[in-house]
Amino acid sequence: MPAFHYTAVDKEGNETKSSLEGDTDKHVRTILREKGLLPLLVKEIKADNSTKIKINFTQNSLSSIDLAYFTRQLATLIKSGIPIDEALFAINEQNKKQYIKNIILTIRSKIMEGYTLSDSFSDFPKSFPVIYTTTIAAGEKSGHLSLILDKLADFTESRKKLQQQIKNALIYPTALVITALLVIAFMLAYVVPKVVYIFENFNQQLPLLTRIMIASSDFLLNYWLYIIVFSVMLIFLSGYLLKNDDTKSNYHSILLKLPIFGRLIMNMNSARFMQTLSILAGSGVPILEALKISANVVTSLPMKQAVNETTIRVSEGESISKSLSQSHLFPPMMIHMIGSGENSGRLEEMLDRATVNQEQEVENTIATLLGIMQPLTVIIMAGIVLLIVLAILLPIFEINNLIA
Repeated sequence: MPAFHYTAVDKEGNETKSSLEGDTDKHVRTILREKGLLPLLVKEIKADNSTKIKINFTQNSLSSIDLAYFTRQLATLIKSGIPIDEALFAINEQNKKQYIKNIILTIRSKIMEGYTLSDSFSDFPKSFPVIYTTTIAAGEKSGHLSLILDKLADFTESRKKLQQQIKNALIYPTALVITALLVIAFMLAYVVPKVVYIFENFNQQLPLLTRIMIASSDFLLNYWLYIIVFSVMLIFLSGYLLKNDDTKSNYHSILLKLPIFGRLIMNMNSARFMQTLSILAGSGVPILEALKISANVVTSLPMKQAVNETTIRVSEGESISKSLSQSHLFPPMMIHMIGSGENSGRLEEMLDRATVNQEQEVENTIATLLGIMQPLTVIIMAGIVLLIVLAILLPIFEINNLIA
């Protein structure tokens, strides 16, 4: 039974918008009239609507938070023995966000028509990524859908937690740098010209630091527009150059060699890779297919290439741990744990442990990075402010020489 989005008014003239299932639009109009509503617009919700690019401010796909919450609800209801269509209906009734209701009703309609849950999800690629639909398909084939949904709920929540940790870690340093840059720009553009101006009438040469600051201030005041335009052009040029895979790969290789930052990038990508590989392998997806899908979540091109090469070597009979170790791009502890799982025949268990270990490594690296960045940023910005203050004070210290 297809789902329809409708706009209707009640007897008091209040407009309401929602979704409803029905055989046809006429059937939906009849249901609305029975409810005392006058239908103005009834339109079938198409699965393709979620995949079309729309230039508007209305969200039409599930966010990572929505997906995690939806998965946990669905896992809980199906584990309780509720049929899928009833579980989806119950989730739809509890939801207040219209775009989520539209997606859920469309999925339920396809299931009522005989489609599998994974096929229904695949019509919404923006809401349900490949790893999600592949894992669901494996659960349906194995007959352990409720167990797989539980694992998938844990996976989506864990992945969201990792993303949130990274975002939270960047808030303070970013705010600190922006504030410091604004203070420095204000001092150069306003304070320095006002204070140093009184010394320009003297015939004596000003101190070198003062002259540098005056020149910097004049440059900022006279060419601020060019600086902005150049910065914007540089950003667009960088984006254009990074569209080339070779350039982007070289850039990512340089990032991986940076102290601490490179370690963070490596651990973040390793954590994503292990999370994905663990959930897929644990759901019964063949290891080669799991490796191929897992490569897609790796954002660092050298590491992604290493996973692709590993997939080829594994298909030729080589072990995962040995193949990954040849790239020297993944943490040794992670590779050791994978190798231990392959040797003991407990690969799925060791993948889970390696995933937990990598998530902990990301947290530790973020803590280390923050511990260094915060005081270092303060010291650098304080040093720049000190130079500006000295540039202002030096002429005052030498005022006797300037007057003489």
